[in-house]
Amino acid sequence: MSEDFAPIEELAGNLLQSLSAPERRSLLRKMARALRATQSERIGRQENPDGSAYTPRRPRREVKPGNFAVKFLYPKGDANARLVFMKSWVRQGPLITGFDAEAGAIRSFFWDKVDRFLPVEPEDQNRNAGKLRRRGAIRRAAMFRKLRSGRFLKSGATDSEAWIGFTGRASLIASIHQDGGMDAPKLGGRQVRYAQRGLLGLTERERGLAIDMLLDHVAAR
Repeated sequence: MSEDFAPIEELAGNLLQSLSAPERRSLLRKMARALRATQSERIGRQENPDGSAYTPRRPRREVKPGNFAVKFLYPKGDANARLVFMKSWVRQGPLITGFDAEAGAIRSFFWDKVDRFLPVEPEDQNRNAGKLRRRGAIRRAAMFRKLRSGRFLKSGATDSEAWIGFTGRASLIASIHQDGGMDAPKLGGRQVRYAQRGLLGLTERERGLAIDMLLDHVAAR
């Protein structure tokens, strides 16, 4: 999936063709790098190329923490299974997630790998353990954090075109969001349609930036 510079070449094709092939390749590479950066910044602002905001992701169903403490041995079948003690925890699908007192941090465990649950002393119970606060909740609020990084969002050029695009598996993921396609949120889950969100697409400001770079290059020759 990529975005070419056809609109720019329509406006300044003759000027570009007046440059030598090495000059065009060098200039287009600089344009691609500059526009890759502005595209990444726009994605970070959660904006479509037309300036409208991305459709927000669907709110997650609120999962209430268990209102009692739990103790269990983990994992099943391990001679060195350790004792896990949690006061705030949630059950989500195959996982039980909560504050692991021994580790001093939030941890997740597979429910079916719990060896056995143990009784909890009355003084250790806490029926008002409160909301389980997950670190990283703020980071999850911004979509496409990793996708817009230099690891996945690439740029390049030849002596006739410049491009910005995603690579590998990221290209498939980006295409689903770019086109509003169907995909399963998790392995084995049912397919759902994702909202259309413009990851790639030149803004008017970016078209002007590319043309200015071309004019500056020609004027400096």
